[in-house]
Amino acid sequence: MLESVHQLKIWLFGLVDSFAASPHPGWWLFALAVAESSFFPIPPDVLLVTLGVARPELAIWYGVVTSVGSVLGGGIGYAIGLYGGRPLLYLVFSAHKIRAVERLYDRYNAWATGIAGLTPIPYKLFTIAGGAFKINFKVFMLASLASRSLRFMAEGVLLYFFGEPIRDFLYRQFNWLSIAFVILLVGGFWLVSHIGRRHAAAAVPEEEP
Repeated sequence: MLESVHQLKIWLFGLVDSFAASPHPGWWLFALAVAESSFFPIPPDVLLVTLGVARPELAIWYGVVTSVGSVLGGGIGYAIGLYGGRPLLYLVFSAHKIRAVERLYDRYNAWATGIAGLTPIPYKLFTIAGGAFKINFKVFMLASLASRSLRFMAEGVLLYFFGEPIRDFLYRQFNWLSIAFVILLVGGFWLVSHIGRRHAAAAVPEEEP
C-alpha cells in the first residue's frame, strides 16, 4: 500500500510542479478549484501550497483565487445535480453516502454544505446532491463561500508566513498523511451518517401506548 501511495506522491507532485511552472499558474489553480468542486477528484490544496511556496508574497492572493474558483465550481456542481437529478447522483455516488447527505440537508438545509467545505469529505458530493435535492441556492452559495474561504484563506495566510517548511513537511510525510486523509474521510462519512441517523430517529414521533 505504501508503495502505491509513494507512486501517487511522485505523480501528483510532478503534475502540480508542471502547473506551477506554466506561464499563468494562477489560472491553473482557478481551473483546478472549479473542477474539484464539481467533478474532478484532486483537491487544489497541493497546487495552492506549491504556488504559495514559490511566491509567498502572493500566497494570500492564491487563497482568494482558490476560494473564488471553488465556490463557482460548487455552483456548477449544484447545476449538474439540479438538471441531472437523483438518477445522476446515484450513478456517481453510493446510496449509503447519498442517504447520509440527504439527512443532513433535511436537518440543516443548505448550511450542511459547510461540513464538506471544511472537511476531507468530497465537496462535490454535497454540491451535486444540493442541486438534486433542490435546496435553497442562495444559502447554499453563502455556506460554500464561508466554508471554502475559511479553508483556503487560512492556507494562504499560513503559506505567507511559513511556506517552505509546509511544503517540505507535506512531501516528507505524504505517505502517512495520505493514510490519515483516508481515515479522516471514512470517519467523516461515518460521522455524517451517524448524525443523520440520530436526527432521522428523533424526527419520528413516538407511538402512543
